[in-house]
Amino acid sequence: MAVSELRALPSVEELLQTPQAAELIASHGRPLVLEAIRSILADIRSQYHAQDALPDWGTIFIRVRERLGTWTHPSLVPVINATGVVLHTNLGRAPLSRAALQAVQRVGEEYSNLEYDLERGGRGSRSVHTEALLKHLTGAEAALVVNNNAAGVLLALTALARRRRVVISRTQLVEIGGGFRVPDVMNQSGARLIEIGTTNRVHLSDYENALSDTPPALVFHAHPSNFRMIGFTSEPSLAELAAAAHRAGVPVVDDLGSGALLDTSRFGLAHEVTVQESLAAGCDLVCFSGDKLLGGPQAGILLGRADLLEKVKKHPMARAVRADKLCLAALSATLLHYLKDEAEREIPIWRMISQSAESIQLRARHWSEKLGKGEVIPGQSTIGGGSLPGENLPTFLLSLSVRQPNRFLDRLRDGDLPLIARVEADRVVLDPRTVLEEQEDALIAALGNALKDEEKGGKRKK
Repeated sequence: MAVSELRALPSVEELLQTPQAAELIASHGRPLVLEAIRSILADIRSQYHAQDALPDWGTIFIRVRERLGTWTHPSLVPVINATGVVLHTNLGRAPLSRAALQAVQRVGEEYSNLEYDLERGGRGSRSVHTEALLKHLTGAEAALVVNNNAAGVLLALTALARRRRVVISRTQLVEIGGGFRVPDVMNQSGARLIEIGTTNRVHLSDYENALSDTPPALVFHAHPSNFRMIGFTSEPSLAELAAAAHRAGVPVVDDLGSGALLDTSRFGLAHEVTVQESLAAGCDLVCFSGDKLLGGPQAGILLGRADLLEKVKKHPMARAVRADKLCLAALSATLLHYLKDEAEREIPIWRMISQSAESIQLRARHWSEKLGKGEVIPGQSTIGGGSLPGENLPTFLLSLSVRQPNRFLDRLRDGDLPLIARVEADRVVLDPRTVLEEQEDALIAALGNALKDEEKGGKRKK
């Protein structure tokens, strides 16, 4: 390193006294600007070679500004989902309704009665804010909301079956996204797993035999999520399973996964067991997610018998996995949509699912006309999020022929509002079903810019 040349670099203090630094300090604060200047000067010193020219002050501040941008730019940002996957786990699953967002803002920017009883003027319970709504909608005796469904299942098993036997069919010992394995969760709870049946078939007699001697603590029924068996398979119905368990005095816990409150067959999909149907079949405790087919925030919801939920609520783990005020506000607003019979109109995922193929075709044609490019072709949307595996909805896609489809997708993700699409048969395709109407202008602008770059042979910006 040529020390004599590096002496020509300005000092940190000299740079801090400049108008450029003052401007950056006004927007980022002095400590962060100071750290960025020191970082850039250290980089220059470590990378300097005798034949190199030292950067001028303007160039140094360009690099400082870029460094500050890297440090302060949020990594969690909104995107446009044009993939056609309604509940895209990687893209945050269910977008919230406008009412849910307004509820979050109201509760988030002010104090709230989260755990304060306004009538008595003393300490209250956070569970009351959603429990009455859930009981009204489903007919359950009691309810509890935690931070996600995996936590809800773990909490229920720990509170009700620790060091005790839990019966589950081998047909339900599945692994879902993110390495979540039903057997591992059950073992983590301290419950002793009793497997019955075979990989593809379980009979009512298998349950009856497991219940006949020393009764277990629970019978556990798990939704297969994104897994489906076909062919030589069989399982007893939920009602048959519950009746057999109740004859032995054993409660049934049903992990529904998605937790639909609406009948999915109304929209041309296979029927998904609803929360209400699971309770009506005799299940004593039902667990499901808030951000899947319910269309609300990430949450785990437990419904069922009051005596069982009282034990769950009193367990020490319940505090560790409880839902926060923002979740409860968004969930309450989402549940109100169901109570007021407006879910299909107000909850984004149900608007998407209930869209007709004809209306989607019109949107795709509008995009093509705006761009002056593209072909509108038939396609398939999917529900995603481990819900309704193998089920699709007819849709129409905007199909674009470009030289390098994957590079084109890179350009789309580079925008201020990243656009996520997919490649199908070497063409870039976009599904209007999952694009929010208020994002259409941004989508057309992003596609237009990317197509211009494509025509110019432009490179992906850094």
